[in-house]
Amino acid sequence: DKNFMTQKIISPKQTDLIIATGIEIHKILGAGFLEIVYKDAFGYEFGMKDIFYEREKKYQINYKNIILPHFFYADFIVFESVILEIKAK
Repeated sequence: DKNFMTQKIISPKQTDLIIATGIEIHKILGAGFLEIVYKDAFGYEFGMKDIFYEREKKYQINYKNIILPHFFYADFIVFESVILEIKAK
């Protein structure tokens, strides 16, 4: 995919599973870790729940008919349609 902004239908069940996974991780780990720790926890949980995901997926960005020199890296692509970016304070 050269353009990651293609639209796909996302079911409420899928988004509920992603949100529930985030809540579960937060209940166990709480706040204060670096993003990489939460990414590892999401990867573990998605694998245990058989939730299809790709981690650190790289996308080229097309801008005015040129490919920009820098890429977009999505933390996770879940169910082939949801971009999940992990943030930590």
